[in-house]
Parts: sequence; structure tokens; C-alpha cells
Amino acid sequence: MATPKRSTIYFDPEIHRALRMKAAATDRSISEVVNDAVRQTLSDDAADLEIFEKRRREASVDFAEVVLRMRRSGKL
Repeated sequence: MATPKRSTIYFDPEIHRALRMKAAATDRSISEVVNDAVRQTLSDDAADLEIFEKRRREASVDFAEVVLRMRRSGKL
């Protein structure tokens, strides 16, 4: 594993308290909890980007057209 990089992050006091509590409850450091959360968020982003790429060539649908069609059909 690469050498960890140091960074200063300012948390809202309530978030910091929750992080400390979660770290203590899971016997991990705050850094580990934050790194896991950031990894999960980046993984979710990567999954979303893959889906966007797969659907990139699909025809787009105009929002106003969809709403008007729903109104005409009695769904709105």
C-alpha cells in the first residue's frame, strides 16, 4: 500500500462527534472510517459513470413533452 497522505479536514461538530462514536464502536480510527466512506462514494460514482457511458447513445427525451403527454392521457 502507498504511504498515506496527510490532510486537514474541518468537520461540523455533530459530524465529528458521530465519526468519533462510529470509530470507537467499530474499533477503527476516524481516518479509516472517513477513507472507507470516501472509497464507497467514489465506487458509487464509478458505477454511475459506467451506466451513463452505456446509455450515452440513447435518444434523449424532452421533459416538457413527457409532461404534456401525461396530461393529455389523463395521468396528470
